[in-house]
Amino acid sequence: MKRRFDSITPTLINQRKSVHELCRQFTRSPSKGNLKRLKALFFSCGDDVFIEYGFHMEYGDNISIGERTFINTHCTIVDGSKDANSKINIGTDCLIGPNVQLLAVSHDVDPNERLAKHNYADDILIGNNVWLGGGVIVLAGVNIGDNSTVGAGSVVTKNIEANTFYAGNPAVKIRDL
Repeated sequence: MKRRFDSITPTLINQRKSVHELCRQFTRSPSKGNLKRLKALFFSCGDDVFIEYGFHMEYGDNISIGERTFINTHCTIVDGSKDANSKINIGTDCLIGPNVQLLAVSHDVDPNERLAKHNYADDILIGNNVWLGGGVIVLAGVNIGDNSTVGAGSVVTKNIEANTFYAGNPAVKIRDL
């Protein structure tokens, strides 16, 4: 369910600036200390989560990452703030390829309504043992079932069943796994 929020309040602008600076510090120096500071921004983060340099997010406080998940270089997560009450959940044992984008925020399609600059956030739920290939884009409101694989360069606009392989733009089911 899309939830509307205003991202240009002074509070949210300052929160994003702070989070962006920490992401930049981590990219410049992906040390254990900077990784620990980055993980502290998440709603929850399991043990043995590994995040490569180039990671970027907007707020972080509604992101949950399960144990033993690997996030490759240049992952971007556009998450809604706590005001939006949306969640991005990444399960345990997931593999997130390079240049993956999780885009939980959208805007009005109607050009006249878009002038108001409203933001809409919806959940992205990624099950356990999911592999998102390089360059995958996952849009707001999508659920990806356990043990699924999404092929490189795919754009995920609709839910993906568990134990399946999807690919393409938009992503379509290729086969069961």
